Amino acid sequence: MPYVLISTQIRMEVGPTMVGDEHSDPNLMHYLGATKRNMLGNHFWEYYVHDAPRIVLDKLEKCGYRVISMTGVGQTLVWCLHKESINNSAFLPAQDTL
Repeated sequence: MPYVLISTQIRMEVGPTMVGDEHSDPNLMHYLGATKRNMLGNHFWEYYVHDAPRIVLDKLEKCGYRVISMTGVGQTLVWCLHKESINNSAFLPAQDTL
């Protein structure tokens, strides 16, 4: 999956950060330390971490992702990241950088 969306509420710049949906790569979610949850009233699952968006962006950069856009939508900040499709199966950084 070469694209990732992350988001946070403007008043929550220090976390939590939403890092994926129910179809996200489970290996990437594990690397980010994400937990899967279903909020009351939603008909979908999402992954989140307690980290600030800056920490998540740093981790994703180590995996080869680059921010291609960022915007504010209402009270939400959203980043779209992309990773070149050269070798999507090896997204984790080398063990010495973890």
